[in-house]
Amino acid sequence: MIQSLFRIIALIRKELLAMLKDPKSRIVLVVPPIMQCLVFGYAASYDLNDVPYALLDHDHSAASIALAARFDGSATFTRVATLQRTGDIAGYINNRRVLLVLVIDQDFEKNLMAGKPAQLQVIADGRNSNTAGTAQGYVSAIVTDFTHRWRAENGQAANTGITVTTRAWYNPSLETRWNMIPSLIGTITMMMTMMLTAMSVAREREAGTLDQLLVTPFRPSEIMVGKALPSMMVGTTQATLILLVAQLWFQIPFAGSYLILYMGLILFLAAAVGIGLFLSSLAANMQQAMIFSFVLLMPFMLLSGLTAPIGNMPDILQYFTLINPLRYAISITHQVYLEGAGIRQLLPEMLALIGISVVTLPVSSWLFRHRLV
Repeated sequence: MIQSLFRIIALIRKELLAMLKDPKSRIVLVVPPIMQCLVFGYAASYDLNDVPYALLDHDHSAASIALAARFDGSATFTRVATLQRTGDIAGYINNRRVLLVLVIDQDFEKNLMAGKPAQLQVIADGRNSNTAGTAQGYVSAIVTDFTHRWRAENGQAANTGITVTTRAWYNPSLETRWNMIPSLIGTITMMMTMMLTAMSVAREREAGTLDQLLVTPFRPSEIMVGKALPSMMVGTTQATLILLVAQLWFQIPFAGSYLILYMGLILFLAAAVGIGLFLSSLAANMQQAMIFSFVLLMPFMLLSGLTAPIGNMPDILQYFTLINPLRYAISITHQVYLEGAGIRQLLPEMLALIGISVVTLPVSSWLFRHRLV
C-alpha cells in the first residue's frame, strides 16, 4: 500500500512537471481562466448600461417635458435626437442609431390631468429581441414611477388601487454577472480539466513513452489515478482564481461556506476527470483527444443551464441533462455562492456527481486496461 502510494505520488510529480515545465504552458493554465472570467463578466451580460433613444413629442407640455427629463436624467438612457416628424422614425431605427423611439401623444398632459390613460408609444428595434425587451422593461419602470409622482403632485390618487413592490432575493440589482460569474467556476474549470485529462494518455501514446511507462512497476489503476489527480489539482487552482476574480474584482458577495463549495467542486472535478479519462482511453493521439473534448464540451455547456433555464428545454433534453456534470456544478456554485446553501440542500446534486464518477472512472479504467492489451 505504501509503495503504491509512493508510485502514484511519483507519477503525479511527473504529470505536473509535464504540464508546468514550459513557461507557455504555465501561462495557458493561469491567464485564460482569468481573461475568460473578465470577458464574460463584462461582455456576456443582458443588462443595458446605455440605451440610445430618440424623442418625438407631439404635446410639448409641462408633463411631456417632465417625462422626457426623467429619461434624460437616467444613467441608462441617452437622447440621440429630438424628432419633429413621424417620418423621421424609420431612418433612426433602420440605421441602428437608436434602440428606442418614444412618441408622446398630443393630448398627453390633458389626459393625465383628467385622470384618463395618457398615450406614450415606444417603438423598439426588435432585431435583438432580448435587448429590446429589456429596454422596454426599463421604460415601463420609469413611466410607472413618473405617473405615480405626477398624480400625487397634482392632487390625484397616487395609485390606481394596486401598488406593486418588487424585491429580488440573492441578486438585489438583478445584475447578469451575479448569475454568470459563479457559473464560470464550473464551466471554465471543466473545459481545462477535461482537456488536460483527455490529452494525458494520448500525449504518452503520441510521444511513444506509454510503452516505457508500462514496463515500470505501475499498475493500470495507479496510472489512472496518477493521471487524474494532477488535472484535479489544476482544476481546483483555476476554480480558486475565478472565485478570487468574482469576489475581489466584481465584488460579488459570497454567502455560503468555502468548505462546502470545494467539496462540491472536488466531486464535480472527479466526474469531469472520469469523462476525460474515458476520452483519453479512446483517443489514439492528442488531436483526437482535443476533437473528442470539443465535441462533448458544447453540448455540456448548452445543456447545463448556463445560457437557458433547464426547465424551458424539451422534456427529452431535460433527461439528457441528468448525465451532465456541469449542470450540477452550476447548481452547486449558485446555491452556495448566492444562497448560502448547506450540504443537506445540495445532497441531490452531490449524489448525482458521485453517481457519474462511480460510472465513468471504472469504465475508463477498464477501457484503459483493455486498450493496453
